Amino acid sequence: MPALTLIAFDADDTLWQNLSQFHLTQDRITALLCEFAGPDHFGERLLAAERRNLGHYGYGVKGFMLSLIETAIEVTEGQVSARVIAEILSAGRAMLEEPVQLMPHASATLAALARSYQVIVITKGDLLDQERKIAQSGLGDLLHGAEIVSDKTAAVYSAIFTRYGHRPETCMMVGNSLRSDVLPALAAGAFGVHVPAPLTWEMERADAPQDAPRYHAIKDLGALQDLIGAITDHNR
Repeated sequence: MPALTLIAFDADDTLWQNLSQFHLTQDRITALLCEFAGPDHFGERLLAAERRNLGHYGYGVKGFMLSLIETAIEVTEGQVSARVIAEILSAGRAMLEEPVQLMPHASATLAALARSYQVIVITKGDLLDQERKIAQSGLGDLLHGAEIVSDKTAAVYSAIFTRYGHRPETCMMVGNSLRSDVLPALAAGAFGVHVPAPLTWEMERADAPQDAPRYHAIKDLGALQDLIGAITDHNR
């Protein structure tokens, strides 16, 4: 089996915290609309709106804000006040200005791996917001590239690995989402490493693969170097 040559990382909730901001904003808006809908009902309607809108708005804060506004209109049957809409827009701007908080071991792990491998980020989301977070994270100098994509599929991963000059079987994708980071990377022929995050968006949930020798799960990024070392030793 060929040696590993490229290590790709997801960004949100893999290299830095992200989903907690969405939950806090959702709770804030839910509280403003409590006379119209309880938290569970509002959450179900919001998730349904996000599912409908994903193909139109994509991933990220801006699409989330539009789905929040749509849900507020629905649950109030058009009675939502301008004040609540203004609160949603204000919350969205605050999310887009939120300082980047790195996940444990992110910086040290990337610094160590960048000495021996080509290290890149492959992330979904809004272009401007993801570029901002990469710049503010302090990780940019450790990266050989950053790919911001509309979705993550086996074809997308294969195309990116090829563009960087690597065969998928020599590449590894590391991320918190089984659905987006691990399963399509495995389908492309790469290694897929799951690093669970404290929170998981409902639309990113999936079952772990069975009988997949290129699939691995680790508790945090601090365990990644040992995993890569074990894979390398096994392949010698």
